[in-house]
Amino acid sequence: MHQAPASEANDLLPFKRSISLPYRLTPGKSTGTFLAELAGRRIIGTRCTRCGRVELPAQDVCRCGHDGLELVQVGEQGTLQGFTQTPEHTLALVRLDGADVDLMHRLVGDPPAGSGWEVGLRVAAVWADAAKGSIMDLAGFSATSTTSATQAAGAPAVAKPVDDLREPLDSIATSLSLHYEHARGPYYGRLFDEMQTSGRIVGIRCTSCHSVLLPPRELCDVCYVRTGTWTDVADTGVLQAFSIIHLKFVGQFREPPYIYAEIVLDGASTKIIHTLDGVDIQRAPKDLKPGVRVKAVWRSELKGSLDDISHFELIDPLPAA
Repeated sequence: MHQAPASEANDLLPFKRSISLPYRLTPGKSTGTFLAELAGRRIIGTRCTRCGRVELPAQDVCRCGHDGLELVQVGEQGTLQGFTQTPEHTLALVRLDGADVDLMHRLVGDPPAGSGWEVGLRVAAVWADAAKGSIMDLAGFSATSTTSATQAAGAPAVAKPVDDLREPLDSIATSLSLHYEHARGPYYGRLFDEMQTSGRIVGIRCTSCHSVLLPPRELCDVCYVRTGTWTDVADTGVLQAFSIIHLKFVGQFREPPYIYAEIVLDGASTKIIHTLDGVDIQRAPKDLKPGVRVKAVWRSELKGSLDDISHFELIDPLPAA
């Protein structure tokens, strides 16, 4: 057995994980109308009947708190108010003619020769070749040397009321992807390093109650004291509980149906969660009981995670049907 780390350098590579969540976005009636009208190459905002403010995209409530709003069409041209460059795009704030707020979108095409993108530049809408029911039906804004007719005449552009509106989009299919680098730390790091390099499992013993905690951690979650020594834990154990997963959900690593198991390994005091294979799913609810003995099935290539164990299987087969 070995002492727990006191000042061990945390130089282990982090876990790289991604979470991808498909979902449907409900934009609401006003913003749904704004999105639907982009397919007809019209940019729709709302004008407050109390303060007169014209906002983009169309809103259900004005910033002044008033909900008496009318839908209006603003110009396709505007003035560049600010911009920032990313590795993929140049994002911009554009004040469209007739609007009182900036619309965030991207700049497309080449900037003006010589001057480049600059605040105060006139820009015009660039439309997508085919509408798909999203903000990208408006592909972005490009530099233009023209001005609106009202501006050329010296008068401010005015948003125009509209009544022949399309049905608002009620929902939009989209997704969210989050990429993480999760630090292992000296306790999980030691566990996964031992699994990868030695093919063995280690827990850590509480200095007060002497429970062996798996996964290992710095403090006992019962006694709240610092843990003390590392100890080997077998890759065999006892099934404590199980569930049979029939439904699909976001984040699954395998196709249902499968058995999700809580297992206490020999030498450990706490459970780990893994999958149990080699059991007839149809028979499992009747024949599989807590207390049966199981063993780990290791993968041929070890990478330093609980996934180094492919699954658990029964040590003794279930009785014949």
